[in-house]
Amino acid sequence: MKKVKKNGSLLTISNSLSFIRAPLAFLFLQESPTLRLLAIILAMITDSIDGYVARRSCSTSRFGAILDPAMDKFFVYFAMAVFYLEGRMTPLEMSAMLSRDFFLILYGLLLAMCGRWRDIEFRAIRWGKVTTSLQFIVLIGLTLQISIPWIIYASFLGMGLLAFVELMQVMNPFLKSSQKI
Repeated sequence: MKKVKKNGSLLTISNSLSFIRAPLAFLFLQESPTLRLLAIILAMITDSIDGYVARRSCSTSRFGAILDPAMDKFFVYFAMAVFYLEGRMTPLEMSAMLSRDFFLILYGLLLAMCGRWRDIEFRAIRWGKVTTSLQFIVLIGLTLQISIPWIIYASFLGMGLLAFVELMQVMNPFLKSSQKI
């Protein structure tokens, strides 16, 4: 495992790449499909390389591990809100796309109840990455005015459940060590 640089700076190249996704989301206020596609593609690129840059430059941090998914969520939520306000997404479709986040909240509550919140290492999980990728693909489809089949939205529920199971496997040692009699 590489050593983490302890320069105390929150403004690293990788964190800057994550921060870029916030202003990119505001391009959805423009009705231009070209600008929206550009925003999605740039968000996908920055999401793909920010972690790599952090590891390569030995500047990974707990802050960066939280910032990256937070910026993904901000971008996706903002874009979905725009599509909802334009009448291109239903509340049910939005809920399905956000079901993974419901499971993440449930996981966080379990950690808090077990008193293990501070012990967990924040890192990406497989099903979180798959879900985020599919969210970006759905946003591309909606931008191009492609009808998204219901099975795609239903798959978000399954991926949310799989993310929860994956997190529970990570948490299992914490649960065993925190049980009190």
